[in-house]
Amino acid sequence: MTAFRTVSIDGLDVFYREAGSRSNPTILLLHGFPTSSHMFRNLIPALADRFHLVAPDYPGYGNSSMPSVNEFDYTFDRLAEIVEKFIAAIDLKKYSLYVMDYGAPIGYRIAAKYPERVEALIVQNGNAYEEGLREFWIPIKAYWQDRSSENADKLRHLFTLEATKWQYTNGVRNLEAISPDTWNMDQPFLDRLGNDEIQLALFYSYGTNPPLYPQWQEYFRKHQPPTLIIWGKNDYIFPADGAYPYKRDLKDVEFHLLDTGHFALEEEGDAIANHIAQFLASRPQPTSV
Repeated sequence: MTAFRTVSIDGLDVFYREAGSRSNPTILLLHGFPTSSHMFRNLIPALADRFHLVAPDYPGYGNSSMPSVNEFDYTFDRLAEIVEKFIAAIDLKKYSLYVMDYGAPIGYRIAAKYPERVEALIVQNGNAYEEGLREFWIPIKAYWQDRSSENADKLRHLFTLEATKWQYTNGVRNLEAISPDTWNMDQPFLDRLGNDEIQLALFYSYGTNPPLYPQWQEYFRKHQPPTLIIWGKNDYIFPADGAYPYKRDLKDVEFHLLDTGHFALEEEGDAIANHIAQFLASRPQPTSV
């Protein structure tokens, strides 16, 4: 059974999903934009008999609090701080990190700070290399250079229903395999008053991530976490160009390019669950507490 819980962090309600016994190894699941822990709704029960799974919603996303941009500093540093405090609040000592999209810069900040806690990495379309920032990022990079209203307006279409649906459907093999519940779940959260300004703040803050890539790559090289790459190879946002460089820095890598798009769990959920279970079972891990 998946439990739906909330914990208070710095005065904010942080919602999370949790399933599985704490006597089993923990997997901390960090979601991407524009979704929430809802993206893990099928993966969690698929693995809960063998693992302890925890998936929080960041502030501004899903069922967590959504303070305005005047009330909360929507940066990746701050989101990582909230997740770090969340980890402490629910008393996770060791865990594997599943990072996707925004989950990568949040998770890698924490992993580089507390490498001894990370038992393995599961990377699903989560970037840590310049090679992974291609055409999609050109207007966002312009916003990093000039945070003008004109440049912001060029990004606002990314908060529309059409764009949200595109994120789920672009690059998939079979459109009939993708439930409309996905974008119909995400879009009402994006449409909340003031949420567009939250998303623009995080688009701007994403510019703080590439300067940290060398630090994260050094973390990979120094600590060598066992890493499972499960990447939707048809992703236009984070193309497979960003998957291959992990092999430069990591020695224990299992690498799978999946014939699907950005939200690979929607079309390849069963395969991803099997890859995770086999990968983690094949690598000895201390039991999480």
